Amino acid sequence: MTKETKIIAGVLAGAALGAAVVLVLSSDKSDDMKEKLTDWFCDLLDSSKDKLADVADKVKDKIAEIKA
Repeated sequence: MTKETKIIAGVLAGAALGAAVVLVLSSDKSDDMKEKLTDWFCDLLDSSKDKLADVADKVKDKIAEIKA
C-alpha cells in the first residue's frame, strides 16, 4: 500500500466514523439530516476515487517511463 493510498483510506475511515457518530449523537434524527450526510459522504467517496485514480495513473506512467 502506498503512502497516498494509506492517507486516502484513513480519511475515508475517519469520515465514516464521524458520520456515524453524528447520526448517533444527533438530536435531530430527521431524514433531512441523514440525506445531507449521505450526499456529503457520497461526494467524499467520489472525489477520493478520482484522486486515487489520478495517483494510479501517475504510477502507471512512471512504470512505463522506467521500462522504456
